[in-house]
Amino acid sequence: MSIIEKAARRIDLERAQAVVPAKADADTGIEVLPPAASAAPAHTAPEPVQPAVAATAATAATAAAAASAPTPDLAQPSPADAPSARVVTRKVELDLGKMRDMGMVTAAGGRTALVEDFRIIKRPLLKRAFADRAKGANPGNLIMLTSSLPGEGKTYCAINLAMSIAMELDHTVLLVDADVARPSVLRTLGLPAQRGLMDLLVDDKLDMSDVLLRTNVDTLSILAAGTSTPRATELLASSSMANLVHEIAHRYPDRIVIFDSPPLLLTSEARALASHMGQIVVVVEAQKTTQHAVSEALRQLEGYTNVNLIYNKTRDIPGIEETYDYNYG
Repeated sequence: MSIIEKAARRIDLERAQAVVPAKADADTGIEVLPPAASAAPAHTAPEPVQPAVAATAATAATAAAAASAPTPDLAQPSPADAPSARVVTRKVELDLGKMRDMGMVTAAGGRTALVEDFRIIKRPLLKRAFADRAKGANPGNLIMLTSSLPGEGKTYCAINLAMSIAMELDHTVLLVDADVARPSVLRTLGLPAQRGLMDLLVDDKLDMSDVLLRTNVDTLSILAAGTSTPRATELLASSSMANLVHEIAHRYPDRIVIFDSPPLLLTSEARALASHMGQIVVVVEAQKTTQHAVSEALRQLEGYTNVNLIYNKTRDIPGIEETYDYNYG
């Protein structure tokens, strides 16, 4: 056999090795091509036969290049494949001095009549929050604050109640702005709008930690209303909402959840939200809200247990509490 024939036979043998079917790696399940495949693809047209010396040199160069090329680590995922890190819960700063000037409860505000009023208001709510419940009853630590009409002070009451409970030694508080048509918790506290409740209900990829706001009051967190949507009533009445409130009610055994709800007589959202609550508080503005409005609001809550009233904005005490004096009833 001549040198040229031997070289041709050797090249044919190498090409035959190049088309060996790929084998699946037993550990990774990823198909791994045999090393010879990089020398000559199966679809490459036959090259003219060269002298044995040239063929040997080309084969040696190809082998050297293949040996020097870095071998990919199939066990290591690329950065694009790596799961994205969960967003860390953000922290916001409440201006406690400004809140005190606005007539709100703060731990640093001293022993004021307002602080004492909310100590009286919160005590029966806390007592019922973790009391034994009938089978299938809503968790008692889910507390909704609403009113008959706008402007009666429900948001101020919700914030003050949350701040008062945050002063407790054995409880933490989550304040939820559920007035999704006219969210005002963040605005009242001087904070910018954020994603929140509606975003959690619309986007099932969001986690509570993505939207929850921690505050400089260590025992108080806030969940904003989030992005406005015309389907708010349906979302609040959905099974997704039921699952969400169940999760936030039971995630921490010491947690109280305060919901600032829309007014009862203006929207259907308040009644949808009430179906998930363990306790309901109706804020009534003194010397302004009519008896008819209160009666109609309470009629819409027929069948719900643990409905309470806060008589708000009485004018018995001089000073700053003249504007915001709260009595529980």
